[in-house]
Amino acid sequence: MKIKVGLIGFGRMGRFYLKEMQKSGRWDVAYICDINPDCRELAKQLSPESKILENEQEMFDDESVQVVGLFALADSRLDRIEKAIKYGKHIISEKPVSDTIDKEWKVVDITEKASCFSTVNLYLRNAWYHQTIKQFIDQGEIGELAILRICHMTPGLAPGEGHEYEGPAFHDCGMHYVDIARWYAGCEYKTWHAQGVNMWSYKDPWWVQCHGTFQNGVFDITQGFVYGQLSKDQTHNSYVDIIGTKGIARMTHDFKTAVVDLRGVTQTHHIEKPFGGKNIDVLCDLFADSIETGIRNPKLPLIRDSAIASEYAWTFLHDARTHDLPAIGELKTLEQIWERRRNMKNGYGLLRKP
Repeated sequence: MKIKVGLIGFGRMGRFYLKEMQKSGRWDVAYICDINPDCRELAKQLSPESKILENEQEMFDDESVQVVGLFALADSRLDRIEKAIKYGKHIISEKPVSDTIDKEWKVVDITEKASCFSTVNLYLRNAWYHQTIKQFIDQGEIGELAILRICHMTPGLAPGEGHEYEGPAFHDCGMHYVDIARWYAGCEYKTWHAQGVNMWSYKDPWWVQCHGTFQNGVFDITQGFVYGQLSKDQTHNSYVDIIGTKGIARMTHDFKTAVVDLRGVTQTHHIEKPFGGKNIDVLCDLFADSIETGIRNPKLPLIRDSAIASEYAWTFLHDARTHDLPAIGELKTLEQIWERRRNMKNGYGLLRKP
């Protein structure tokens, strides 16, 4: 029997979830809720079998709905998570699980006390390349993990294009890399020093590099949506480089193909496979498995993991603000970037048309 689910928020991420749930054949998307009439109209077209709502109360009242997916803005998530628990629904949430750290930790508290399952989309944990690298490391092939280097720089979303509820780029996007570094290390951050740049003289740093130590090694994380915004032919630079006492593991991708190189003491592997995008199919399958078996799959990210990653991302951003924060470039350049991106049909972080 299919798992009955209701989706709240039918913007970019909500549509991704609908697509993957429809493909899997394991889900009955009974309701789609959005306050935007354009989104509701699109939902009717893409999922004619679903009941389309402006107000989600009917969905919560429906006892046959087992799962709610929370894909609206971050400032709406705490109230809806409380409501889901009250009505006995399992929860899939986008990150962050709320719009402030205090509220995020409140979400952690209430979900950990609840009997229903909950998870959050920390999508890098579900990526085949990270799973492959982690397994290689756990086999002892690189010796002791010593140095983690993670970089993700693209043209991406420019300031003012979607971060209002999730903070500057290093929090909105960068918390994924803060999380995956901690996942690899298997322990907590110990020390850090962050440096940022206010590109185009925008009020917030749109490029941040943070380095420091874990309890068992060192890290550096670089993230920014500043990588050639006005270049004729756009490109990006994204990699993971993990150095052990005996070997290395690394990954690069072009958003189509991911390439993994593993150089261990007894094994050498070069693997190229499709990148896999946001891995929402994997998250949904793990969650469906949990509901069907009644046992929460241990590969599912915890709400606590999201809160920790969010808190450290904010902490690193704050640390960057305490150091010299150069303002480089002019706002008129940012206006040129906005104008270009409004009309782009191919590129990075394309804007959703109204």
